[in-house]
Amino acid sequence: MNQTTDSSIVPTKYWHKLEDGRVQCDLCPRHCKLHEGQRGLCFVRENLNNEIVLTSYGRSSGYAVDPIEKKPLNHFLPGTPVLSFGTAGCNLACKYCQNWDISKSREMDTLADQASPELIARAAEQLGCRSVAYTYNDPVIFHEYAIDTAKACAERGIKSVAVTAGYVDPEPRVEFYQYMDAANVDLKAFTEKFYYKLTGGHLEPVLDTLKYIKHETDTWLEITTLLIPGYNDAEQELEEMTQWVVAELGPDVPIHFTAFHPDWKMQDVPPTPTATLTQARSIALKNGIHYAYTGNVHDEEGESTYCHHCGEKLIGRDWYVLSDWNLDAHGNCAKCGTPCAGVFEARPGTWGARRLPVRLQDFAA
Repeated sequence: MNQTTDSSIVPTKYWHKLEDGRVQCDLCPRHCKLHEGQRGLCFVRENLNNEIVLTSYGRSSGYAVDPIEKKPLNHFLPGTPVLSFGTAGCNLACKYCQNWDISKSREMDTLADQASPELIARAAEQLGCRSVAYTYNDPVIFHEYAIDTAKACAERGIKSVAVTAGYVDPEPRVEFYQYMDAANVDLKAFTEKFYYKLTGGHLEPVLDTLKYIKHETDTWLEITTLLIPGYNDAEQELEEMTQWVVAELGPDVPIHFTAFHPDWKMQDVPPTPTATLTQARSIALKNGIHYAYTGNVHDEEGESTYCHHCGEKLIGRDWYVLSDWNLDAHGNCAKCGTPCAGVFEARPGTWGARRLPVRLQDFAA
């Protein structure tokens, strides 16, 4: 889709009219049914003139260059910089949202920076970024903008990364992942009760998305689970989750267990103990997952990548700084030759832990 004006309102195609005069959005499993002028829960998709439009095309909550490991992606071009951006709104309603000021925003003024897909691609290239990440809020809801940006980036040899909860309908999912080179999907828990009560969504569509990405696309896939004390950190649930990952996705899909901190509407819940993350990682490894990580805590062992065959440390990490690098030019263990799953180059990047806020207008022609 190409914009014909400077307007941030663009037509979309995943919707249909109902007999009662409303229009149903068919982008995600929420299937919001909207009267004229109403917006969906995501806030950025609206019934305008009896069709669903995206109201945030070309408008962002801000841009920054991050380490790719912050997405988190540990097996996709390690050490390289990624240009990250998001918009406003979200199609889930997580009570513990840690980007709530962006994803729960109902103020379009949050979208302070404007940029066309071509400008984003040009800025990423000039900044030396190997990829662009659609993140901070979920790219599912700015589907058209993300896809157009991915197309513009591909023309300059820049990869696209989706950081998403995976809550999307089958038809738009097929279109979206044609253009994504990597994805980190937030598997928030492994019970329907958690999804329904804490996110306002459902588990099964997310599992379907994970299986689709792994088996039907070339998109590199990693998973993140934020462990919340007393809600999704029970040993039995972690056993079932990691066994499902191995059985349905295979042992080579990395999983990141990250620490919760009190936020949004769950400020009375304590932070996740490091021991909980370590236990989750141990359960994953025991159940056959080759690459399991801890996150949001300082844990060099839990952050590093090891050969699942001989135990050699392949990629050492201290927060977002890489240390050891024991992969050969083909991405194999330099000690025993076992392949390490992922997208690697002969040498890692050297971006480190820096975060560089960016004004896209500085790159306007």
